[in-house]
Amino acid sequence: MSFLQNNEQSSPELRIKAGWLNSAEIQRSSHFEPRAKNEAINLLVVHNISLPPGQFGGGHITNFFLGKLDPNIDPYFEDIYNIRVSAHCLIKRDGHIVQYVSFNDKAWHAGVSVYQGREKCNDFSIGIELEGTDDIPYTKAQYQQLSNLSQCLITTYPALKNNIVGHSDIAPGRKTDPGEAFDWQHFQTLLDTKKL
Repeated sequence: MSFLQNNEQSSPELRIKAGWLNSAEIQRSSHFEPRAKNEAINLLVVHNISLPPGQFGGGHITNFFLGKLDPNIDPYFEDIYNIRVSAHCLIKRDGHIVQYVSFNDKAWHAGVSVYQGREKCNDFSIGIELEGTDDIPYTKAQYQQLSNLSQCLITTYPALKNNIVGHSDIAPGRKTDPGEAFDWQHFQTLLDTKKL
């Protein structure tokens, strides 16, 4: 018998059906648009978010992406509660995945952005948020789930394979996430292991 340690969670293999994960918490956001009919999904963008900044846990991120953030809870929320943004998924500190927008639709995660000379990255990308900050290490469970989710996405959308970037890569000077705390080499090693 083996025991799970360090917040590792046993979870069923991730699969996508009609743009939705089979084993994620679903919280449908209205902050999205349909993709153009012939738009290929060929970019995966890794972000970070914490609300209030630097604090983890609770439902503030989900409320933000659903347009239900209460501005009276924290002074920081007064400036952001009416902003209409979303991501396709959030991976919490314990590895729990919440999906807000179908992968077949455009989530509003990238903002003003350019990848390989092409603007408006929301049109052709999938955005994954990690609950975290630029300078606090991400958890083992988050890396594991990000690699699981990424491999699942690559299986469904093969063009993502060599096109995984941070938000800072497509919005340099404007965005810094997932930050120096994100270990790209470790993530790539996990992802390569899953390809075996």
